[in-house]
Amino acid sequence: MTLLAQSAGTTLVALMATDAWHRARDGITQLWRRTQPERAETVAAELAAGREDVLAATAADDRETLDELRLQWQGMVRRLLVARPAAVEELRVLLDQLDPGGSAAARQISQHATASGQARVYQAGRDQHITER
Repeated sequence: MTLLAQSAGTTLVALMATDAWHRARDGITQLWRRTQPERAETVAAELAAGREDVLAATAADDRETLDELRLQWQGMVRRLLVARPAAVEELRVLLDQLDPGGSAAARQISQHATASGQARVYQAGRDQHITER
């Protein structure tokens, strides 16, 4: 459940800055309407405010704010899943529809490195095999 909530929070925040935002907002709002209808309007308002925060943070290259927003949504989704375990499968389906293959979350990864002198930097987005002799 925790991993699914983490994935949902990361994906949702990533999609807030894309053309897929409206589908993501509608899907998440509908999920809350079906599982916790008393909170649906509050969640819809938080999604709208969150999107404004994501756009501002993205424009300012403010990674700390983006991380905080991911954590905020991860927590909200996790609490929903704890309260309504039946929503787990519905959330999985929604995430697959919104972001097949997890591509939006992957776009949020950035790497920076600086080397000087005879230093070496090795970075990889996935597997890396280095053989030095």
